[in-house]
Amino acid sequence: MPKLNTNNPEVKKYLLDVARYWIEEFDIDGWRLDVANEVDHVFWRDFRKVVKEAKPEAYILGEIWHDSMRWLQGDQFDAVMNYPFTNGAVEFFATNKMDSQTFADSITKVLHMYPQNVNEVAFNLLDSHDTARILTEAEENKNKIKLLYLFQLSFIGTPCIYYGDEIGMTGGGDPGCRKCMEWDISKQDLNLFQFVQTLLKMRKEVPAFGNRANFRFLEVKNDVVVYQKKAETETLIYVLNNGGKDQTVDVSALAKTEVKELFADEYISFTEKASVQLKAYDYKCYRIVQ
Repeated sequence: MPKLNTNNPEVKKYLLDVARYWIEEFDIDGWRLDVANEVDHVFWRDFRKVVKEAKPEAYILGEIWHDSMRWLQGDQFDAVMNYPFTNGAVEFFATNKMDSQTFADSITKVLHMYPQNVNEVAFNLLDSHDTARILTEAEENKNKIKLLYLFQLSFIGTPCIYYGDEIGMTGGGDPGCRKCMEWDISKQDLNLFQFVQTLLKMRKEVPAFGNRANFRFLEVKNDVVVYQKKAETETLIYVLNNGGKDQTVDVSALAKTEVKELFADEYISFTEKASVQLKAYDYKCYRIVQ
């Protein structure tokens, strides 16, 4: 890539005029800034001023692969691409390069990297134009992909679904990951598409499903992760089996509770020993009845 001297007034004006032009002429929703850490902070502060003057709600997203707090002080970017989240989620659910405890540790580290307001807008992606598509990474195991989407869409942040992933598109690294969108409905996985739709609907309508709840792991063992989302009005308990065999999981947080199973739309009463039976690559989500 060419190196431009953003300290030069003419160069700087030209670039800032470009930022303003695409908003004013085409009403774009925001800017995704490639390799953003290679441009100085002074320029990005001026960039933000220009963009927000043209469109206050415009979204400014930076691509930075390491600790990004210096760009997230409210004077430069709205969010950055959350690659630490990507690495943990993909290596546990899709490729099995990470065990459940290492996965929980990596995601907990992600949450501790930034304050809550930054985590709530973190750009949580699973793949992109620079990587193999997530279904290809998972060796086309769509049950594993459903677990991935369930975790991504119930986690804190701003989830990003790369075009076509929701209908089961595959592809390796560039150029395989950049092929044209599959518009032929007969070639789309509508079951996967409807599953993603269901998750998005829950994220919008169920208070504890999205950002309005605190996240913490409760149990991690034998390819199983159990985590809690707790909001002011409700608590959700998720139990995910990322293993290829059936498992029975004891979940102490469910002991002596009445719950609603969100995906089955049924009520269950747990005794003092709360056990959850899961098939291979199965999942449950329980809302504790207050």
